[in-house]
Amino acid sequence: MKTMLAAAALVGGVAVAVQAAPAQARTIKLGLSMLTQDAPYYAALQAAVLKEAKLLGAQVITADANGDMLKQISGVEDMLSQNIDVLVMDPKDAKGLVGVTKEAAGAHVPVIIVDSSIDPSAPVLTTIQSSNAENGRLIGDWLVGHVKGEALHIALLSGDQGNVVGEARRDGVMEGILEAQLRQIGHAGFTVVGQGWGGWTQEGGVKAMEDLLTAHPDINAVLAENDSMALGAMRAIQDAGKADKNILIFAAADGQKEAVKLIEDGKYGATGLNDPAVIGKMAADLAVKAADKQVPAGYPKITYTPPVAITKANAAAYYKPDALF
Repeated sequence: MKTMLAAAALVGGVAVAVQAAPAQARTIKLGLSMLTQDAPYYAALQAAVLKEAKLLGAQVITADANGDMLKQISGVEDMLSQNIDVLVMDPKDAKGLVGVTKEAAGAHVPVIIVDSSIDPSAPVLTTIQSSNAENGRLIGDWLVGHVKGEALHIALLSGDQGNVVGEARRDGVMEGILEAQLRQIGHAGFTVVGQGWGGWTQEGGVKAMEDLLTAHPDINAVLAENDSMALGAMRAIQDAGKADKNILIFAAADGQKEAVKLIEDGKYGATGLNDPAVIGKMAADLAVKAADKQVPAGYPKITYTPPVAITKANAAAYYKPDALF
């Protein structure tokens, strides 16, 4: 806030009030540590933070870890040396980044985790992410209603080994399937024929799916932990000449615009909504409040965005052709 400071001076022996120049408000400095920018989702998340921070008059220092945990640690430490007021971080590793959150706490810098998760021992203000459990329940409801009792032989495409968000996403969908089967048909069960690691990218999804198709010709469904890998799986299926096999493609997350358009066109099953624009805006808003010490005591440790299963029935409402993601 700008304030006017009054002072007194003697002019011709008479005290005269003098107004000082307005004091400039402190510019809030946010540190944004991203695990990567090598995927549309992460680029859109960073862009959303930058856009909202600019609207709020805050400065943002960014650091891209390029998928390297040690580089992310170094980047955060560099930000702390530049006296940031708040740290927003998408951590590469849930346990490996705990140390820098403690360094931030020691410097009285609040930490907000976005998209991914961090170990409960980390002293963070909150984690902002989609609800994997609720999205999974909705995806399970959709899937069981869609296949109508057909036996499921699922190929699983996962991101990185040990990634807690990937684990939560697939667990959420699988629990959702089981609950929906029990509720809708009175018994439950499905087969995961194999797991491939796609590193969250389309190219990774292509390679992982190629291997799974070779090893498991009975695949009739593909569950991916994000849309990018699912889109890669679709390409691998087409390249293998198996597009006529009607292999059902669906994802636990994200709502990538290319996937949403394919869902609308009936060529892709469903996905859970994990909108980087919403998460980025929420993170920047909260970061500015935290810097101004306006966050109430007892703020929730996890902040979820509203859960949504994007299916053919509602895809038109979520398709944004001009979105970054």
